[in-house]
Amino acid sequence: MRHHPRHHLRARLRRSAAVAACLTAAAVGLAACGTESAGTAAERSGTPKGPFAGLSGADIAQKAIAATSKATSLRIAGKVTDEESGPMSLDMALNTSGTCAGTIGSGQGSVELRIPGPAAGGTVYMKYDEKFLRAQSKGEPAADVQAAVDMVAGRWAKTRTTSADAKEIGSFCDLDVLLADFKDSGTLARRGATTTVGGTPAIKLTESDGKATYTLYVATRGKPYLLRIDSRDRAAQPESLTFTDYGKPVRATPPTGDVLDLDKL
Repeated sequence: MRHHPRHHLRARLRRSAAVAACLTAAAVGLAACGTESAGTAAERSGTPKGPFAGLSGADIAQKAIAATSKATSLRIAGKVTDEESGPMSLDMALNTSGTCAGTIGSGQGSVELRIPGPAAGGTVYMKYDEKFLRAQSKGEPAADVQAAVDMVAGRWAKTRTTSADAKEIGSFCDLDVLLADFKDSGTLARRGATTTVGGTPAIKLTESDGKATYTLYVATRGKPYLLRIDSRDRAAQPESLTFTDYGKPVRATPPTGDVLDLDKL
């Protein structure tokens, strides 16, 4: 019996949701190693000068965590690692209203997502490339894989946000959920030199848990938002995420033309 191409989509939506978990884990990695908020002994022995004068690395990290967790919209781009798919790239803009737009990709292909938000009728739009569909359909009968490719590859498809498929990626496009783990997190970060990230003045913070080293860049101009997080683990691929477009509108215009309605299949 031939499986419907829609079943292939469900597996890939679950994979997209898994990326959200990787993203959150990487983003809060620096804040997961300890709970001390007064800074290291070396920092307490003197008075830090320059941006955030008098504050330890831990103090600055707490300010960054608090500011970022209150963001109403932002854009996250970079590379993370999924346990099953390996290195993955993402570039997503999202807000606290459930609107999001962007692309998730890997060596196995890519998927583009758009969720215009509740005001647009609660619809999720997805577009998978052929490579992604074939890679995620390994083990399926060749006829079923080809059917999914013929019907879906390179074509926008839509479904209601209340459908089982859409719920798989709902948390990824909910900024409140994505940033929840930032709140009430402690850190043992050490303050470092000043630098710039994307043209924005920043201060560098570092922390190590013995296995991985995390580097956090915090804006020193305007609100102390997180600008970038780098993770270096001897047992895994390096990860890096940038955070931009704080407070900017998220554009997720519904695609027009040939859009496959999965709810009518």
